[in-house]
Formats: sequence, structure tokens, C-alpha cells
Amino acid sequence: MASVLEDPTMERHFKGHRDTITSVDFNPNMKQLASGSMDSCLMVWNFKQQMRAYRFVGHKDAVLSVNFSPSGHLVASASRDKTVRLWIPSVKGESTVFKAHTATVRSVEFSNCGQYLVSASDDKTVKIWTVHRQKFQFSLSQHMNWVRCAKWSPDGRLIVSGSDDKTVKIWDKTSKECIHTFFEHGGFVNCVAFHPSGTCIAAGGTDNTVKVWDIRMNKLLQHYQVHSGAINSVSFHPTGNYLLSASNDSTLKVLDLLEGRLFYTLHGHQGAATAAAFSRTGDYFASGGADEQVMVWKTNFDQIDYNEVLESHKARTQGQTAPPHIHDIHPRSPLYRSTTTQNPTDVNASRGPKNMTVGTPNVTNIGPALFSQPQTDKPSLSMFGITSADQESRGLEGRGHPDASMIQGSATAPLEVKEMPPGLSKTLETIVGQLDVLTQTVNILEQRLTMTEDKLREVLDNQQKITLQVRPTE
Repeated sequence: MASVLEDPTMERHFKGHRDTITSVDFNPNMKQLASGSMDSCLMVWNFKQQMRAYRFVGHKDAVLSVNFSPSGHLVASASRDKTVRLWIPSVKGESTVFKAHTATVRSVEFSNCGQYLVSASDDKTVKIWTVHRQKFQFSLSQHMNWVRCAKWSPDGRLIVSGSDDKTVKIWDKTSKECIHTFFEHGGFVNCVAFHPSGTCIAAGGTDNTVKVWDIRMNKLLQHYQVHSGAINSVSFHPTGNYLLSASNDSTLKVLDLLEGRLFYTLHGHQGAATAAAFSRTGDYFASGGADEQVMVWKTNFDQIDYNEVLESHKARTQGQTAPPHIHDIHPRSPLYRSTTTQNPTDVNASRGPKNMTVGTPNVTNIGPALFSQPQTDKPSLSMFGITSADQESRGLEGRGHPDASMIQGSATAPLEVKEMPPGLSKTLETIVGQLDVLTQTVNILEQRLTMTEDKLREVLDNQQKITLQVRPTE
């Protein structure tokens, strides 16, 4: 018997953050969901009933991006405090610190192989890191303004980045070169994503549009003007047939990419919808908003043959079927059907009863982190309680990434705490203060350089226009 396409339904919502949600990501094992917030905390929500949520404290400013590793045993977070952190999502709360950016870090993502991280920052750079060595590798630095987002291609060969310079760039990881730049956005580019096939990218920005490009032909394929506010997040469904977007207009929208049309408009957040992501299997997606709520929605897109989806579109637009019923979420706005227009289905969870199994779970505060270490040139699996002898015996030496199952099950080695001489402590504080002043000075110089570059570009453009105007006609 053929499956029936069901509208997305809001299954759970989680309350525990104290400020706007900035990012959400599912653990690949579908037992946890991570979220970052302007409240400087990373939270890990457990889907099992009666299990506490974990609030990880360690960042000194807003957490702007979170991402689970492919194994699900590590979580990366990016923060306004200029650092990236790696966490073990358990009650121990260990983390290690990556610091090479000189300004706010906007996004972080693991490569599909789990060996690398990519981060994007207001220092106008995209940086690549190795996970097992916690080591900075190299920077990609051709953007002229803040870089809001950077993502890996499925095969890990390419990186896509979006910036406040209104461009989307494609980078080759091996050559470390920008191989193409897309200029079509009319505003800052807030979010980018790779299609599961690796052949296309999507981006959304402050011009309220979502654009999809084919990176083989470097051609704009689709241009959606369906939101009335800036786009904050985009996420492809694993089938590649749908794209989810979250916007300041408080809605989530599901775009049908094969038909090139808006499929669903989802209402649930009070205020801006700031984050959205499909699960790895595609049967759920999560969203976060300025209302400090994290919502989990269920879909069955992945269970439906696409021909059935097309038949569903056709039947609805021609008025052959009634509007689909949404259980537990009502009332809903009526579906307007026309033979000439294809209108999306509105799913309104904000006006319906909140019949959620988890509203405000018990939260375990974890932190500040038991310890944190900066990135080093040497492997430091000791942060996970694995000594060098353990690494040798378990064959972890030289691996592309640590065996996360061993990491999770290992006991943390006790730390030896030594008193620091008062004089050395004061000297270190002075050095740190001076470094902060230097960092601020560099940031100011970068801003002035950007203004100078913009002015120079404007002068050159004007000169070119004047030259064209005064050139005598032949």
C-alpha cells in the first residue's frame, strides 16, 4: 500500500535557553539534539523521557553555531568569544578550545569524514582545523567582509562560504583557492548549504531571498522570494528534493526543489525563526527562534516516492482532495485551491494547543568545563582521559580521528593542580590584557582598511562611468 504524504507536525518543544536560539543540530544517532544560544550556553536535549537536558557552560559570549560529529560523540560550537570548542555531550562536560580567529566565530562544521572542522568568522576568514590534533591548518581569506557561514561539500573536497560582502564563494580544499564567486545576492549572505549530491548549493540572506546554484555550470538555478524577512538558516532534506528555510518573518518554509515551488509554510515561533536543520535521516527537523524555544517537527518526506508527491500537488491545486488533516495542531487556516495557482499549505502550530511530551525538562548545569586546552601541534587525546600508553595499545596513534566510542567510555584522568606563583599570574594577566588591546587594534585597522577598499572601489567605478560618458563616439 502506498504511503500517504502527511503535513509536518510539531512533536516536541524544549525550553531552557535564556536568550535567542542561534543554531540546532541532531545527533546522528537520533537520541539527542544540540542547540546554541545568545545566552552563551550550549544545550544538549535528550529525546528519551525523564532524561535531563545538559547545559554546557564554558563560552564567555554568545554561542552562534553547533554541530555534531559524524560519529555523534563530539559536538563543536562557535562563539562570539572568538573561539571554537569541542565537547563530549555527556555529564562530564569536557571541552577543548580552538583559538586562531581574531573576531567572532559565526559557524563551525565537521567534515563528513570527521577529520576536519571548518569555521567562519568576522575576521573575514574561513579556517580549517584537524580534529584529532586540535590544530589549525590554514585560512581562506578572499572575502571583503564578515564571513557568516561556511560548509563542507559531502565529499570534503570543496567548501562554500557566505559573507557580508554579498558574495558566496566556492573553495577547493586541496589548492586552498577560491574557484568561483557568486554575486547574485542583493544583501548580506547569512547562511549556505551543500546539496546532498554535492552538485548544488543554496544560500539565504538579508535580501529575503533563497537562491540555489549549480556549481558545475556556475549557474543560478532557482530564486525563491517567499519570505518577508531575512533568511537565517537553510537546510537540505537528505533526499535533495526539499529545502528548509528559517526567517525573521517568524516562519519556516519547505521548498519543493524539483517543482520549484513553495510547499509548506510553518508557523510556530513567536518572533524570528533563527535556526533550522533536518535530521540526517530526514524524518525530523528542528527549529529555534527568538522566543528561546527549540521545536522538533516530524515529516514523512523520506518515505514518499516523489511521483506520489507530484500527484499530491496536482490533486490539491485542482481541488480534487480536501486540505490535509493535522492532528494535535488546530485550528489551521483553510487551504486555498486554484487551478491556476499553486499555493503552499500553511501549518500553524502557534495557534494550536501545545500537546508536547516535553515542555520544560530538568536541566543539569555542566561547567565551567572541567578543563580546557588550546590547540597544540601534538595530539592531545589526554583531554578525553586517554593517555599516550592507551593510544598505543588501542591503535589510536596516527589515526585520522579518535575512536569516539573509546573516548566516551574512557575515564577521565585526574588533573594535577599546582599553585601558580602570584608574580607569574600577574604577568600573564598583563600579557593577556596587552594581547586583547592588540586584537582590538587589529580589528579597528581591518575595519578602516575595509572602508578604504570600499571607497577605492567606489572611486574606480565612478572613474569608469566618467570614462564611458566622455569617450567620443566612433
